[in-house]
Amino acid sequence: MSVLCSERHDPEKSEDRTDGSFASLDLRQENASMNPNQKGAKKNQRGLRLWSHTRALAALPYVRSVLRSLREHRLESQQHRRDARRLAERPGRPDRAALVAHQDAMQESQRADLRYEEALKELQTLGITCLDPVKGQALFPFVHKKRLAWFLFDLFETEPLRCWRYQDDPEDVRRPVNVSEGDTSEKLA
Repeated sequence: MSVLCSERHDPEKSEDRTDGSFASLDLRQENASMNPNQKGAKKNQRGLRLWSHTRALAALPYVRSVLRSLREHRLESQQHRRDARRLAERPGRPDRAALVAHQDAMQESQRADLRYEEALKELQTLGITCLDPVKGQALFPFVHKKRLAWFLFDLFETEPLRCWRYQDDPEDVRRPVNVSEGDTSEKLA
């Protein structure tokens, strides 16, 4: 399941900065951030938060935690739905215990869905898009060579932000992130 961005970014009006952060040329950055102590991303007036590789790495512990919760809630919801479906598909007329168990499974599934939606909103508030909650994959938007691009976060990789791709690349394209140790600005292949 893929969650798509509702906002579109115009890559023709963006630029790379030499300090590794990204900004929009004709869209002023918002002065007020979500949290004044936030080390996450900058948000332009269209609502798309752009990340530098350094800032994305700094946010990884929090993002990893939220994505782990997102994954757990999705799996929990699927399990309860599966249980409810199995109870409903039993042959014969269900007894009282089966009806109660079915109702409980459906309610637990709905509760897990609500927790999933809350965790998803946390990611979306940061401008991060969940690509696949079960696989633990998310996208951090940034601009490279005046084009919208995405850092690919993978919960199960040893280096969770080692790849990126342009917005218009096929989904299976993975470009390596090359960051030299002495230089804090990103050099993307």
